[in-house]
Amino acid sequence: MSAELKQNAATGAPASCWKPYPAYRDSGVEWLGKVPEHWEVKRLKWISYINPVKSNSKFDKNSEDLVTFLPMEKVSEDGKIDIEIKKPIKDLWNGFTYFEENDIIVAKITPCFENGKGALIKNLGSKVGFGSTEFHVLRPKENIIKELLYYLTKSDIFMKLGEASMTGAAGQKRVTNSFLEDFFICYPKDIGKQKSISLFLDDRTRKIDSLIEKKQKMIELLKEERAAVINQAVTKGLNPDAPMKDSGIEWLGEVPEHWKVKKLKYVAEVVLGKMLTSDDKGGYFYKPYLRAQNIGWQKVNADDIKQMWFSEKELEQYRVKLNDLLVSEGGEVGRTAIWKNIIEECYIQNSVHKVTMLDGNNPHYFLYLFFLYGQMGYFDSIVSRVSIAHLTREKLKEVFCLIPSIGEQKHIVKLIELESAKIDSAVSIIEKELLLLQEYRTALISEIVTGKIDVREAT
Repeated sequence: MSAELKQNAATGAPASCWKPYPAYRDSGVEWLGKVPEHWEVKRLKWISYINPVKSNSKFDKNSEDLVTFLPMEKVSEDGKIDIEIKKPIKDLWNGFTYFEENDIIVAKITPCFENGKGALIKNLGSKVGFGSTEFHVLRPKENIIKELLYYLTKSDIFMKLGEASMTGAAGQKRVTNSFLEDFFICYPKDIGKQKSISLFLDDRTRKIDSLIEKKQKMIELLKEERAAVINQAVTKGLNPDAPMKDSGIEWLGEVPEHWKVKKLKYVAEVVLGKMLTSDDKGGYFYKPYLRAQNIGWQKVNADDIKQMWFSEKELEQYRVKLNDLLVSEGGEVGRTAIWKNIIEECYIQNSVHKVTMLDGNNPHYFLYLFFLYGQMGYFDSIVSRVSIAHLTREKLKEVFCLIPSIGEQKHIVKLIELESAKIDSAVSIIEKELLLLQEYRTALISEIVTGKIDVREAT
């Protein structure tokens, strides 16, 4: 990270200007190294209750009182919580994680732990709350203040060692109670010094978070700009002076007069994938296939492609070919990617539609058209909903499409790709700056809470 970015991140003196403590001693913990000579070094279980039991609570488990409920998605990586969900205590007492005002919650499961999900619980109103079972709860004892304990859980050393200690299967790895109990921390004995460290971190992290928020807003605006470029190009074309006509589609309004409006079934072949099967019936072939989870907007995620059995006839029917569109049937319905032969041979399961364009129609143009439909909520408005949304093959085939000439489709795609490349480049630069800021934040916290730099006199 550049010195300039460090200066901006801290909005004060760069880290190189902060001094170490006057004297140090060996902590006796290899990864902790030397600590300020008057600091304590203790396992976390000696300065904090780990997952305190509900039986010690003064609250009535049969109470109808409404309290905060925190699912994982209501806790952010920067320590913010959304307390809008309220439920009766009696509905939450069994089966959920219990916490009280001034407790610290830490996500235990991957990737939430590595992403830093956790918070210091404040301003609950009800003084008690419940949350996902994937949270650990820390309750500080009298020898450490809650704010300093919270920052300890946000340090990069805590997160790196916690990640290395995780147990369980891939995708379900968790930080254990024993890691928390035996994790060594160091801290000044004097409560006043703890407060000065915490106040300094409050100030610096607030300024860094403000910078992070501004850059995230910049990315949002750039993505909105990209969506606007696509919207204009695939609904109005490239000639602002072209005569217009009513598209016949209320939410689309007018389109260029020379464009056609046709249902997808007249310009493409639509195939829904094969129902999942685990049995080899003899003479079948074990092949990779795509699920809805593999389909992102405009690109395929090949990180977790599974396999199943296909007959010889099914191999021809369900194989995806270069420039086929892949449309999600479930989940975020209508999400569309384009196949670029990222693996040599691949097929589809019945949560994905394969759309093969006919008569020379440009698949990249329809990729952008479907992106617009997704952004406008069109796919959501036509899906079959019982308990889970499904975009059936019949519904997809009936989708109305705006169809310029083949030549104009090509020019539209070229314009969108040119403008998107500029925007994507700007987004990439900001995302790198964001990553540096986030890394700097956790590193700064770690340097301070492990006593490597003395900020007691810093302003």
